[in-house]
Amino acid sequence: MPATNTNITITPRAVYASSITLIACWTLAYLAIEVFRDYAFGLFVWLPFMLGGCATMIYSYKRPAPRKAARNISYWTMLLFCLGLLVFAWEGIICLIMAAPIGLLFTYIGHRMGYAFVRDAINGTPAAIILLFLSAPAFMAFEHTLKDNEELRAVVTAIEISASPQEVWENVIAFPQLSEPTEFIFKTGIAYPVNATIAGSGVGAIRHCNFSTGSFIEPITVWNEPILLRFSVTSQPEPMRELSMYDIHPNHLHGYWASKKGQFKLIPLANGRTRLEGTTWYVNKIKPGIYWTLWSDHIVHSIHNRVLAHIKKVTEAQAL
Repeated sequence: MPATNTNITITPRAVYASSITLIACWTLAYLAIEVFRDYAFGLFVWLPFMLGGCATMIYSYKRPAPRKAARNISYWTMLLFCLGLLVFAWEGIICLIMAAPIGLLFTYIGHRMGYAFVRDAINGTPAAIILLFLSAPAFMAFEHTLKDNEELRAVVTAIEISASPQEVWENVIAFPQLSEPTEFIFKTGIAYPVNATIAGSGVGAIRHCNFSTGSFIEPITVWNEPILLRFSVTSQPEPMRELSMYDIHPNHLHGYWASKKGQFKLIPLANGRTRLEGTTWYVNKIKPGIYWTLWSDHIVHSIHNRVLAHIKKVTEAQAL
């Protein structure tokens, strides 16, 4: 029976609309993730747009349904699509949650476009569905050919410490074990710092900033005691452990977010305190950058805050 209200009625039409759309979208997700290895507009923008549009048009074709019922079909199809990514071991829970806002937005936009098309151009709907299905791989292939310009971003976080720069310096170049994190973000699998060690002193010394997933290897490039410590990053661990029913390591954990260099700057203040600034320069290759850098900047600030607060605590305790 056709839908008569805004709820989803499980009918052959609803199953058919979702099934056809899901098969196409899972295939295209595999193309983007495993073949092109591009985490970009095709995956996070165009694929949800196509999903919302196709699910709506297939569901509403020749048998008009309430717009809210068609919208719900689109959202349920998106939910099943995400569950499939978990079952197929292509993604983890946290990354899907991070992608949810942009995915739901473009699913809705696609739904609105699809519903408007069915309402105004019923006879052309099959051709529109086919063209929309074909547009996604074409867009992904075109996007894959584009040269990726790496944009180096800087994130700066600061804290004031009741100690002189020299006292702070000793806990900047290396710091003891941190306690287990209490911040929610680090309980989701995001990597967090646990301690830092250094071998040698001066330019050329090797600093190891140890995280829950492994170690950042940081050769010192500037040693201006007790004012500035700067280092490059020659090796780094995975940025997170995915929450999944499997032990998975998706492609986006390898090189799509990369720390390039960092520094600690110690600024003496007139009241005898020290302003300690931590800076990380990193590259984010996941697109659209305007969305994903909101997440990555927040994560970097959270890491900085954990380290700076620890240095403050240890230094002020030593100064007593």
